[in-house]
Parts: sequence; C-alpha cells; structure tokens
Amino acid sequence: MTSNVIYKGELRTEATHQSSQAVIITDAPRDNHGKGNAFSPTDLVATALGSCMLTIMGIKARELEIDIEGAEISIYKRMDSEPRRIVKILVAITMPKKKYTIKDIRILEKAAIHCPVAKSLSPDIEQQVSFAWT
Repeated sequence: MTSNVIYKGELRTEATHQSSQAVIITDAPRDNHGKGNAFSPTDLVATALGSCMLTIMGIKARELEIDIEGAEISIYKRMDSEPRRIVKILVAITMPKKKYTIKDIRILEKAAIHCPVAKSLSPDIEQQVSFAWT
C-alpha cells in the first residue's frame, strides 16, 4: 500500500504515506464548496508534476555532477467546469545561476519533460513548460 486516505469531514481529507508516515491534508477549493485552507486534490496533481520534474532533473544532474540545489518551479493550474477537471498546467522552471553547457541544458530539460508524472497525465491536460537558465 502506498497511502491511506481518511475523510475528515467538511470536504477535508488526511492522507498518510505508509512507509514514512508523512501526512498531507487536502481541502476542497473555495470555488468548489470548500474552505481552501490546504492543497486541493487537483493542486496536488499539478504540484506532483513540478516535484517529479525537479526530482528527475536532480537524478540527471547528479549523474552529470551538476549541483542544481535551489532550482525552483512555479505551477499554475487551470480548471474547466464541464466536466470539472484540470485542462492546463503551466510549469515555470528557474534554474540557479551556474555555468551550464548546452548539452547539460538539453539533458536536464528532456529529463523534466519526460518525468513519470508528465507521462502519466492525460494527453487532454496541456502541459506548458518554460525554463529560465539565469
């Protein structure tokens, strides 16, 4: 088992990761009858995309002996109402100031775009990814 999720009432859930016992709380968003005091489930989907991209980039960076600590991703999720679903995720990746070769940049960008979450999302969800190599 990966996780256990309990409905806590008032459109809130508590998910516990089984191997680490880490806990994530979700709330329904304000625009869907919730309080919006925590990530919504669809926020977690969009956020998982960014986390996965940085993780896979980190694996590749380690292989290339490049330090990407401080790399940052800003996520924007766009919803549609009929049916209610994610239609677009904008991912803006800002890399720390380093001297990257063209080859390093290509490898790291490819790693991000081909991360497992990106490949697991429906093709109906537009993924727009930008990189800032400052």
